[in-house]
This record gives sequence, C-alpha cells and structure tokens, in this order.
Amino acid sequence: MTTHRRIAIPLLAAALLAAGCGGATDDGAAPSGSASRAAGSDADTPEGATEERRPAARLAYAYEGGVQILDAATFATLADFPAKGYLRVNPAGDGRHVFVSEDDGFTLVDTGAWSVPHGDHQHFYSAQPRKTDVRIDAPEPGHVVPHDGTTVLWSDGEGTATSIPTDRIAEADAPRSVYTAPKPHHGVAAQRADGSLLVTIGDEKTRTGVAILDKEHKEIAKNEQCPAVHGEGTAEGGVTVFGCEDGILTVRGNEITKTASPTPGYARIGNIAATEAHRVVLGDYKVDKAAEPERPTRVSLLDTASGQLKLVDLPASYSFRSLARGQFGEALVLGTDGVLRILDPNTGAVTREVKVTGPWVEDAEWQVPRPEVYVQGSTAYVTDPATKSIVAIDVPSGNEVKRGTLEHAPDELTGVPGAKS
Repeated sequence: MTTHRRIAIPLLAAALLAAGCGGATDDGAAPSGSASRAAGSDADTPEGATEERRPAARLAYAYEGGVQILDAATFATLADFPAKGYLRVNPAGDGRHVFVSEDDGFTLVDTGAWSVPHGDHQHFYSAQPRKTDVRIDAPEPGHVVPHDGTTVLWSDGEGTATSIPTDRIAEADAPRSVYTAPKPHHGVAAQRADGSLLVTIGDEKTRTGVAILDKEHKEIAKNEQCPAVHGEGTAEGGVTVFGCEDGILTVRGNEITKTASPTPGYARIGNIAATEAHRVVLGDYKVDKAAEPERPTRVSLLDTASGQLKLVDLPASYSFRSLARGQFGEALVLGTDGVLRILDPNTGAVTREVKVTGPWVEDAEWQVPRPEVYVQGSTAYVTDPATKSIVAIDVPSGNEVKRGTLEHAPDELTGVPGAKS
C-alpha cells in the first residue's frame, strides 16, 4: 500500500465550491473528443469538457459486479462500469486515471477529472468518466505502484512487472518495459527515477526478500532476510520500505537494511501506509501466525531516518483496509469499533477519535467487503458495506463534512485529486 504526495489543498472543501460534471450513463461513454484531446491542450477548454475553478476530485469504488465513479464532493454517481471477477481499484498516479484489476488483467478508467499546466499555474477540467482502450494483460493482477514518474503493474500469476511512464499512462502506444521474475509469486515492484527496479524475491510458496536491479535488470543488491515479504511504501527522501514477518526492510539508495520487530518470533508487518513527504511509515502488527484471521490491536511506526520502530496499542482491532495517512503525516487507523483514530506519527499519541461507522467484524475471507479508509488531500473517506454508506471527515479538525448512501455495498475504495501534484 503506497501513498504519494498530493496537491496541498482540502480537496473536498474545494470541490464542494465547484462540483463536477453531470450524471451517469450506463456505459460511461465520454463526450466526443473530451478525454483524448483534453490532455494535451492548454489553449482553450477542450470540446465536451467543463473548465472548473478547482480540481474536480473523484472517487472510485469496486462492488460485486462493477466499479462506480463518484463526485468526491457530492457523492453523486458519475459512471458505472460493469466488470467480472474480484475487482480492485488502483490510482494510476497521474491524478486522473484509475486501474481496475479484473480476472486476468488491468483496465484503465478515465475518471474525467484532470489539469493542464499553463505557465505558473494549472487549468482544471471535468468530463464524463469513461473506460479507455488501455489494458494490461496480467494473470492474477496484483499491486500497482506509481513512483518517480513510472507506474509499475505486477502480475502474481506470471511474476511480471510492467513499467509505463505515468504521464503517458493513457496512451495505447506508450513505451512499456517488462521484467519477469525467476518465479511467479505474490509480489510487488517499484521503479526509481534512474530506471532501477525494486522487486520482491520469491516463488508460489515462499517469499524471502527484495532485490535492486539496474535499468537493464541486472542485480545490484539483494536482501533475503525478509520472510513472507509483503507491503511496500516510500517515505521522505525516496526511502522505500517492505514489510516482513519479523520486521521491515529499508531501501536507501542501493543499500538494503533490516529493522527487526521489537517482539521476538513471528511479528508480521505486512501492510504499510507511507507518504513521500514524511519520514515515518505506518504499518500493521500481527503476532499470532495461526490466527484465521488475527485481529490485531497494535500498529507499528517506523522512523526511516533513525531506524526506530515503535508499537502503539489501540482499544480496538482493525483490518488491512484500515490504515491511511493524512496530508500532514497523520497516521489513521479505522477500528472495528467504528472509530477512526488519528495518531501523531512521531509520538504514536491518539490526537482525535471520530465515530464513523457502527461496530463491525473482520471476515476471515479477505475478499469479503469491510469498512475502508481512503485519504485524499485533507479529507478521509470511510465506506461501510453493511449500510452501503460513505462519510467524509476533515482530518485536521476531525469534523464530519458529508455523509451519503451508495447504490452498492462498497468493497475497495480509491480516488484521484483531478490535478497533477
């Protein structure tokens, strides 16, 4: 799980002042000329699009049978795209597009909100969301990681990492580089600005660590002291971390170091929430390998500058969809008691508690929908599949901004700011 820098304005508040475009259509077709022409034009308002005063932020949520695109300010449904299989949604990294993980690949969806640079400022546009023709074949599609101007899509089934320039993600003929791991596995990869690739090491049964490859995919360094490596995030200074069953691997330049968990034995950090603007990363913390599932009540905070890893006890358990980061580095944890807790990442102190849902229980099957928290700008969005609801919380104040009802029980949630960061 990775969080990247976002434009530094309260996106929901801005969008409430200038809501986006009109209602949904069954097929989500864009007005003629809207999406493809808009991306490269900064002279006039593109045909079929509306120029906005501020970014027209969007949300995308998966449900059983499809994906819906919402106006992030009003929660109005802008488009509904039917799809098959277990669906997941991933930001493409350009502030506009979202990848939908389907049975055998990734399909790119244009959310219909973007910006165009114009000298020292940007122009903001909105249009009807649409499903693009861009598709990446990937048996068992896995993690999508935008980083340093490149978006990498991982296939668990083939063990391939497909790298695409983020600013050309919607171009059918955009250059693509494909790395194939020695053996397929549930992994992840991230490409850095110099073309080097960080990739997990493993096979279908065992995952052991991380390797650094140069731009020709030749090995520079590796560390195999990370059993069951899972979870990835990048912190301040381009430091990338990966979770292990007994700690965290930290990649700084071409050096890989291990920070051991503060408790002996099995102590898994497998889900990470990080932001490239802050040095501390938030992770889960599980200590019972036999639990199905374990319902942890502690989270971990790793200071990537000092290497210090501390644990924070909480009054309720949480799930892998419960971790997020605020615009100013806040660590957010959504508890099964229905409370969103906002932590100071440096001290671990809980600074605010906000009741957002009713109590809930994490299902043993990870694909079963559960409440999720997603942050965009200074706004945290929390979904609740039991009530088909969504609520927006202003993170700095802890105040509820808006609450709405969804057409379907939501599963995974993500979004785009509608502008380049």
